[in-house]
Amino acid sequence: MSAADRIMKGLFGVYFVAFFVYLFAPLAIMAAATFNTSRFPTVTPWQGTTLEWFNALAADRGMWDALWTSIVVAFFVVLVVLPIGTAAALVLTSLHARARSFLYAVMVSPLLTPGVVIGISTLVLWRQLGVGGGVFLIVLAQSSFIICYIMLMVAARLQRFDRTQEEAALGLGASKFMVFRRVILPFLKPALFAAGFLAVLQSIENYNTTLFVRGFDTPLTVYIATKVRTGLTPAVNALALIMVAVTIVGAVTYEVARRRSVARRANIEEEQRG
Repeated sequence: MSAADRIMKGLFGVYFVAFFVYLFAPLAIMAAATFNTSRFPTVTPWQGTTLEWFNALAADRGMWDALWTSIVVAFFVVLVVLPIGTAAALVLTSLHARARSFLYAVMVSPLLTPGVVIGISTLVLWRQLGVGGGVFLIVLAQSSFIICYIMLMVAARLQRFDRTQEEAALGLGASKFMVFRRVILPFLKPALFAAGFLAVLQSIENYNTTLFVRGFDTPLTVYIATKVRTGLTPAVNALALIMVAVTIVGAVTYEVARRRSVARRANIEEEQRG
């Protein structure tokens, strides 16, 4: 290995370490602050180790109500954005290049619109129709831009779809609905699962749009922002640590199940060839 290659390899290693330190250091500090006896979310000065903030979290009824509101909103957002985003991706990938470019620009425009603008415009429009703020408007406002993420993820998956499978199924007498259900939908399943998970995360963490359309309902992000002004305690860190742990466990479980499924299919194919 030449000196230049060793230098490049060393620089890549430094960048790799710095990237992950930058990515995970805030999470590590957040987790450590959960166990500090300080009444403020901090690790300096360290005043002692405690688990009392988990008890404080369990007793904070307002935070659990806010979390439940966010979960309900995320559930309905997924119900709205998955079918619409998938349909938009199917339409987008079936058009000619010129029409596709125009429609793509229109569909992704909500991603370029500030969340504050989306929240205010949604509130103004629906108030003209006699609908006030609340879970309904939160779902509509969030869906207007989360749909774009779903469309992009599904469209990226469709770029790798072999259209000859669809043509073969249609040639064998299958209806378009059957082709979608038996051929396209199984192919899109990984992208739909990932898109649904992304939609949940985008919904729960959204603040700018949600703030203007929430009405008297208080999702988690708005509740935490209010607590920042009135007095934030490490109970928030405890909730964040639990959510991170649940996410990691879920990701590991999914990956293990996916690898087992791939191995099982490989064994079946090997047995069939044998």
